[in-house]
Amino acid sequence: MSRGGTGAVAMLDFEQPVAEIERQIAALEAKAEEGSASELETLVATRAALLTKAYADLSPWQTVRVARHGARPQTLDYIDLICRDFCQLHGDRRFADDPAIVTGFARIGPFKVLVVGHQKGRTTPERISCRFGCANPEGYRKALLKMKIAEKFGRPIVTFVDTPGAYPGIDSEQRGQAEAIAVNLREMSRLKTPIVSIVIGEGGSGGALGIAVADRVAMMEHAWYSVISPEGCAAILWKEANERTNPLAAKALSLTARDNLRNGLIDAVVREPLGGAHRDPKAAAASVQGWIVEQLKVLCAMPLDALVRARYDKYRRIGSVKADPGAADSGV
Repeated sequence: MSRGGTGAVAMLDFEQPVAEIERQIAALEAKAEEGSASELETLVATRAALLTKAYADLSPWQTVRVARHGARPQTLDYIDLICRDFCQLHGDRRFADDPAIVTGFARIGPFKVLVVGHQKGRTTPERISCRFGCANPEGYRKALLKMKIAEKFGRPIVTFVDTPGAYPGIDSEQRGQAEAIAVNLREMSRLKTPIVSIVIGEGGSGGALGIAVADRVAMMEHAWYSVISPEGCAAILWKEANERTNPLAAKALSLTARDNLRNGLIDAVVREPLGGAHRDPKAAAASVQGWIVEQLKVLCAMPLDALVRARYDKYRRIGSVKADPGAADSGV
């Protein structure tokens, strides 16, 4: 399966002011003429200023579009960039191997870990094979099987979340899609080994949660994480998903990293390079690696019973509210 970027970065509509500058920079770099260094520096500075302005206050819908960018790093890209000695593991030992979820043992920094992540694919055949990152039940069963092995040998688990949701096909439902995800949620909540999870692109519904029950959960700065995709929400609320309703749904879902951090659903936001992770995958990977290593240093030092209890308490706190003492007296 191919990995890495796709050459020239495609422009999103709100990035169009940068397009001409990019062309000029590419032309100067191709010529490499004497005396062009100062001009190149000026253009690079101008590009940085325009990107800073464009990304200073993205709308939720614009964030969704950045998270879906075709050149955005995927699980295999991060594995290439931050993992050593990666050994991929296949199959759920029950039905088949699902390419939409990648699993394998590797080294990240000083830690030997199990890596689990969604994979969307780069080329059209790969994307069809991976169903654009929408995993079948055998994908979730494969992930859990490998997690159990990691628990057995005392290895921390690192998961990369990047899916619009679990695959909703008839075959998937017949093979127990909902049951597979539910079992993962239960079993991950009590695995006796550290688990860290990071949403690197899209984090849609149970398809994301199926590998995201963790001691620490982070999101990339321009990722999204929600109970449903904006299009799915729009189709329910307004009976159609289009250019008008999709942005409204994205705003209503509070799906950005900033929203999720404020609502207590994640623990951290990992900064991306200027203009998004797709513009500088190496810098994005360095930030991801730094966060993973920092978390594992803390989690691996915790007693396992305390670790599992803290994980349980973490998820019990999500969505909790305190009753207003005066509400009962006022009849509310």
